[in-house]
Amino acid sequence: MLDDNERLARQEAHWLLKEFGAEAPLYAAMKAEKAIEQKDFRRCARWKRILEILADGRTAKSAASKY
Repeated sequence: MLDDNERLARQEAHWLLKEFGAEAPLYAAMKAEKAIEQKDFRRCARWKRILEILADGRTAKSAASKY
């Protein structure tokens, strides 16, 4: 079972893919960088998790397309 933070991160990643497509990881990276600049490390961690989810999704899709 997913906790609320994980569920929200997955929803955000899904929305980013829907809105920005292949540019979604770039957008998330920019948000993480902005959070670091503002010394908001909790928000940065959230955006980094979203980046991980996006990367996992891309890896899963590329692996599935090979078979």
